[in-house]
Amino acid sequence: MQQTRIFLKTLLILCITAACKTQEPARLSIAWKESPVPAEIDYNASENWAALPERKDAADAIPTNSPLKDEQQQAVADVFFVHPTIYTYAPTTAYQWNANVQDQYLNHKVDSSTILNQASIFNSAGRVFAPRYRQAHYFAFVTPNKADKDAALQIAYSDVKKAFEYYLSNYNQGRPFIIASHSQGTVHATKLIQELIDGKDLQKQFIAAYLIGIATPKNTFKQISPCQNADQTGCFVAWTTFQQGYLPPWHPGKPTELVSTNPLTWTLDENFASKKLNDGGVSYGFKWVKNFADAQNHQGILWINTPYVFGRSFVRIKNWHQADMNLFYAPIRNNASNRVSAYLKATK
Repeated sequence: MQQTRIFLKTLLILCITAACKTQEPARLSIAWKESPVPAEIDYNASENWAALPERKDAADAIPTNSPLKDEQQQAVADVFFVHPTIYTYAPTTAYQWNANVQDQYLNHKVDSSTILNQASIFNSAGRVFAPRYRQAHYFAFVTPNKADKDAALQIAYSDVKKAFEYYLSNYNQGRPFIIASHSQGTVHATKLIQELIDGKDLQKQFIAAYLIGIATPKNTFKQISPCQNADQTGCFVAWTTFQQGYLPPWHPGKPTELVSTNPLTWTLDENFASKKLNDGGVSYGFKWVKNFADAQNHQGILWINTPYVFGRSFVRIKNWHQADMNLFYAPIRNNASNRVSAYLKATK
């Protein structure tokens, strides 16, 4: 009985970490132009940020039973984090295609999921800034109507850009910075880098980008290339996570020009990296799990074996997208800090 309870708890951990779905994300029944757009955001108001270094928030958290510490107070670099899509459920207000940042229910979901489990990864590398934004509803990524998709994503991106420009004017003060993101956040972060950093004066302050959860081609930027190793700066890393041996439907089944960075070795090769290289991941309840997952690049995606916890043989998850960062919490954290150190050493 005790083992059964442990197994069920473990299975729950795996499913919630990887966002096993009990129901499909909601579909929207009206066109984008038929839905009102929430008011523009004033980033001078602290409540319009999910994370700011000057106040206590979920980005300051440390996983339960971990040896980690929040080091933002002494940080010399910054991290601008763009969160993924949390607005996946059936809208309960008139704002259907773009979320309202005054929606306290949604804000709580953002803070208790992505800010806690993802943005907090970077609180040893720098001060963490994470804006709230009028994120596009999940349906924008699956709708057959390109005009609706583009309109919803443009509203979301306009907020991310506005927040970053506010950060530059009011917080940055010439400090080096990291851009970090996941899923929808990576769509916006990529465009932000293309427009404001790549080949611009601001690139001198750019340490690296962690563009996770979206298939990202090697030639995405003009002057910013994929990172080749763990210490390189002025570059970007990217990966999308799937079960070993599985190719998602969109994959051509042959080598691609997509970037897949192994988050255990920080190289682009296809060598297998053992779980022993994984200092720790984070699972359900923000709990620390030592040697959580292994990793291997394959034709532009990242493969893992089922995370190494009791009951793993019963898990049948193929797409680990929602756990792209949780699985490699400590490796990402350590790597971000290392790149900050390498940048500071190179610019002395």
